[in-house]
Amino acid sequence: MLCPRNCGVRREAGEAGICGQTNMVKVARAALHYWEEPCISGTAGSGTVFFSGCSLHCVFCQNHSIADGKAGKQVTTERLSEIFLELQEKGANNINLVTPGHFVPQIAEALVRAKKQGMVLPVVYNTSSYEYVDTLRQMEGLVDIYLPDFKYMSAALGLRYSHAEDYSEVAKAAIAEMVRQTGEAVFENGDEDGLLRRGTIVRHLVLPGCTEDSKAVIRYFHERYGDMIYISIMNQFTPMPELTDYPEINRKVTKEEYEEVVDYAISLGVERGFIQEGETAEESFIPAFDGEGV
Repeated sequence: MLCPRNCGVRREAGEAGICGQTNMVKVARAALHYWEEPCISGTAGSGTVFFSGCSLHCVFCQNHSIADGKAGKQVTTERLSEIFLELQEKGANNINLVTPGHFVPQIAEALVRAKKQGMVLPVVYNTSSYEYVDTLRQMEGLVDIYLPDFKYMSAALGLRYSHAEDYSEVAKAAIAEMVRQTGEAVFENGDEDGLLRRGTIVRHLVLPGCTEDSKAVIRYFHERYGDMIYISIMNQFTPMPELTDYPEINRKVTKEEYEEVVDYAISLGVERGFIQEGETAEESFIPAFDGEGV
């Protein structure tokens, strides 16, 4: 019952939930990652741990090879804490937990262990935002930076592309809890061009043909949080082979669509944010989930 799917399986008995996982942590990759926002990756890279499985299963997922839960290696909480420390030794700017929601109790245990053994890096919680508030509260005091997606404002889009008609309402509540935990953004040495040490960055991926929904997302977060958070507007939507049944989004976002959303954010007065430039909608930007660092 960790997530809004409420599948109710007995994971401790070896049953797999909708996330595709039992209660044994499964990791597909643990390595330095350079493709996050500049204040996360910096020049040294983010110590990114990609967890296998996902409870949301978006039809356009770029990481479908791990989201289905098949790729990766099972590790103990002791080994997970060692992975965190090894990433610190490699010079990572932070520990970046990608799709961690279905392993929250185990991750919390591993973080406590790693901190006792000398881990001092900020911890980033990188999520789809389809999370229960009570689950996120288990991470309070352990997570410094939240990096949540907000995919859709429209219930119809949430239902069609993530099989989650309640996505918007669930994600709004989850992000409110994240902002409560982190407060306003804090940067290293007070320099906004430097590394983020505490705060929340809400990511929004612009989808083909969905600019009006994107504008609604930007408007909501700017009006609700103002300068408390950063908004990252992303153009890296990559059409994957699985999208043949969804022809309306089986293409890249056009330059005009993306610029329309960015211009709208500027017109609202959004100043704390990130945009993407260049060709980011390429599969070459998707890391190899080959078990590195596990």
